[in-house]
Amino acid sequence: MKDPQKHDPLDALGEAYEKMYERAAQRFHEAEEKTVPLLHKLIDEAKEKAVELKEVSAEDAEKLADWLKRDMSEAVAYLSETGHELKDWLGFETTLLESGIFDFLLKAADTTTVKLLELKEQAREASTFHTGEITGPGTLTCDNCGEKLHFYKTGKVPPCPKCHGTSFHR
Repeated sequence: MKDPQKHDPLDALGEAYEKMYERAAQRFHEAEEKTVPLLHKLIDEAKEKAVELKEVSAEDAEKLADWLKRDMSEAVAYLSETGHELKDWLGFETTLLESGIFDFLLKAADTTTVKLLELKEQAREASTFHTGEITGPGTLTCDNCGEKLHFYKTGKVPPCPKCHGTSFHR
């Protein structure tokens, strides 16, 4: 059991990100029509629920929702555009994941779900990651020096360990 006095607030944000993801992903997977507006609506509903349950502040929930929209849009766009596997997008084997957060994407990116192609437009809108933001599992590349940061679970984006850059992409 964790000592509540030693609970890192960044871990709490990561946990809130995953809860918001799970709430939105479950409802999105069950939907007949999978569209960008629906995905964003479900993420916004998950954001409101997180605030209602006092899991995070309204300000933090807003940031988490933005980051979640970015991450899901990026993953779905990559999977639908390239036909590659989730491990290719993540930059490592999916067996290394400490969380099942992207299991939904494997189901949602099924080629029979053509509607997901609409999501690729969203990936172009918010594809830059910055130090201090929360991101899901995957590999980020420093825009300044090319150093790769591997996230095996949801976490805070640190400055680049090589050049101290603060801007990254998948």
